[in-house]
Amino acid sequence: MDNAGQAGVPRHVAIIMDGNGRWAKARGMPRGFGHRKGVEAVREAVKSARHFGISYMTLYAFSSENWRRPADEVSDLMGLLKLFIKRDLAELHAADVRIRIIGERERLSSDILQLLLEAEETTKANKGLVLVIAFNYGARDEIARACRRIAQDVAAGKINPEDISAEMVNDRLDTAGIPDPDLIIRTSGEERLSNFLLWQAAYSELVFVPELWPDFDRNVFRKALDTFAARDRRFGAVEGTEKAVGSP
Repeated sequence: MDNAGQAGVPRHVAIIMDGNGRWAKARGMPRGFGHRKGVEAVREAVKSARHFGISYMTLYAFSSENWRRPADEVSDLMGLLKLFIKRDLAELHAADVRIRIIGERERLSSDILQLLLEAEETTKANKGLVLVIAFNYGARDEIARACRRIAQDVAAGKINPEDISAEMVNDRLDTAGIPDPDLIIRTSGEERLSNFLLWQAAYSELVFVPELWPDFDRNVFRKALDTFAARDRRFGAVEGTEKAVGSP
């Protein structure tokens, strides 16, 4: 294990895995080839997160907007998800990795939903790395669903409108019980969040790396962590008082 858990090491890292298609195009290959190489990068990222001692890692696997992609590409991505869970679940479970799924589930096909539920159920008692997979996920949709739950509670007389707080919203998000990401990494050189963890990213450090996702290896991961460690995180406070912010 590296130096995670010590000063400057993030507890929770979230990653926007971008660039599979461009990686494949640069090699004269179809986009599906890039997605398959991307799955290999996921395996390497999980191993690296465990090596660094990171407690939570969230991967933006499939956004709610990705359904707009060509049908054959979506089908390929669904097939890769099935393959990843069927082939890797036993190994992740043996490594004490716990899997959590975030995203809208109601309209997922039964076979995909069953696999996701199986992954969560199989690993729910594990105590190691929590691997959060954002699937059919969009942050605006997540916040809207949280607001609907609050509205239903208000309508039922369970809470008063004036009592609504940020904590109430937080507790109704898909990520309830998961700490906000300390660090969000995006590959491929693009510099935007793309509807990913918008609420949770309020105080996250953002690191944008030029490497395309299939090239994301332990060295790239380490450099991003080094960049994070060099940041001065004050959470809105002045220098020297940041530790008091959010303290119990």
